[in-house]
Amino acid sequence: MSIEEIIIDKVRILPPDRQQETLDFVEFLLAKIDKQGLSNQPQKSDISALTMAQEYIGCVESANDLSTNKDFLA
Repeated sequence: MSIEEIIIDKVRILPPDRQQETLDFVEFLLAKIDKQGLSNQPQKSDISALTMAQEYIGCVESANDLSTNKDFLA
């Protein structure tokens, strides 16, 4: 039996006022997770800029080195 099933079975036994209290607590936990930005996705700080830009590397064609081309210096 999974944790979810055990929780559901136990909540069904509770009187309605305690079920409401349990629901309030679960919603509090979800709000706390959302506020902290916690999720199953990796934190942005855990991902390097290279990893984030990986799909765009090489997608633009230009002069070999724009840093030495005066036309591209601002």
